[in-house]
Amino acid sequence: MDRVMVPLGKPRAERADAARNRLRLLSTAREMITESGVDKVTMDALAERSGLGKGTVFRRFGTRAGIFHAVLDDDERAFQESVLSGPPPLGPGAEPVERLITYGRARITFLMAHLAIARAALDRNQPVPAGEASISQVHIHMLLRQARPDIRDLDTLAVQLAAALEAPILLYLAKPEDADSGRHVDRLAGSWEALVEHVCRTGTPRRPSGPDKRNIGRPMIGANEGMAEDHHRHAPFRAVPGEDRP
Repeated sequence: MDRVMVPLGKPRAERADAARNRLRLLSTAREMITESGVDKVTMDALAERSGLGKGTVFRRFGTRAGIFHAVLDDDERAFQESVLSGPPPLGPGAEPVERLITYGRARITFLMAHLAIARAALDRNQPVPAGEASISQVHIHMLLRQARPDIRDLDTLAVQLAAALEAPILLYLAKPEDADSGRHVDRLAGSWEALVEHVCRTGTPRRPSGPDKRNIGRPMIGANEGMAEDHHRHAPFRAVPGEDRP
């Protein structure tokens, strides 16, 4: 699935006036999105509404897609902070399986709330990065290593689980417009919980089918809770498919 990546991490140092302009533009963009939706947000409209020059807006965002790119980046930072240092069970302090389940619900909720913005953040004139780890992939890998250190190929399993978590966007796009969004999120979150519990369940070790048969032992819940928390602090955000509108 084609996606755009929003670079994360600590923002570069900027002049005080540039920082004020950035915050002003982001705040204005959010107001416009809330009032009229993403379709009404353009470079010219944002400049007029914010009271800043068009040159300032273009230097800051580059393209219309860049406006939404910046909004996503800003919101993604807040989401990551809640995962890395917020209260449990989303943040540190809960057992790995509980954190995995909670993370899935929080991530689905975040993606559903940002669906329109994420689509608008895609720039059809830019190449689509592929192959880099998403925040979900890296965070899931860390928690799986704590919950199931006996699984050999954690890398592959983390990729597959991350794909299962991010894929609900496609289901949401196919959801009837009159369907209840809250119930839809609950259904997706319930499916994620069932998947995590199946992967991390206790029980007799099983030997998977296929040419590469490896024993999978019992899960070890609660091992090294804080391990590798900072390894995924700056993982990129992956937005959903769509295209920029000029």
